Amino acid sequence: MVSIIAGSKSDSNIVEKAEKVLEEFSVPYETKYLSAHRTPDLLDEYIKNCEQKGTKVFIAIAGGAAHLPGVIASKTLKPVIGVPVKSNDLGGLDSLLSIVQMPNDIPVATVGIDRGKNAALLAIEILALSDESLSKKLKDYRSKLVGKYL
Repeated sequence: MVSIIAGSKSDSNIVEKAEKVLEEFSVPYETKYLSAHRTPDLLDEYIKNCEQKGTKVFIAIAGGAAHLPGVIASKTLKPVIGVPVKSNDLGGLDSLLSIVQMPNDIPVATVGIDRGKNAALLAIEILALSDESLSKKLKDYRSKLVGKYL
């Protein structure tokens, strides 16, 4: 249902945050490490395969120039959620601006820097629009937040 694509294995700590949430909600997912720049043909092939397998949402985790979410969005009509990665040079601002400033007509939803957890929750919200069971799990999750943070 959800495809997580990260541009580099160095992003695995953010990937793990997303995977953990998807597992908590029993949402099937697949994770791949593919680069928009270093493995463009493999990325293209993988996106086509995801379309055939029924992927409903993509989570794209990328740092630096962070072209990965936009490239994915240009190749699918499914929602793409971009997760900018904190960088040593600009603290992730470069990644954030690259993802959030997509050109008109090819949108990418964007969460905060290193917020893999929020990307997974947003993916679940999208899926819950057409899945009552998942919607109930999400409502239960949200109701528990009150006690957790107060």
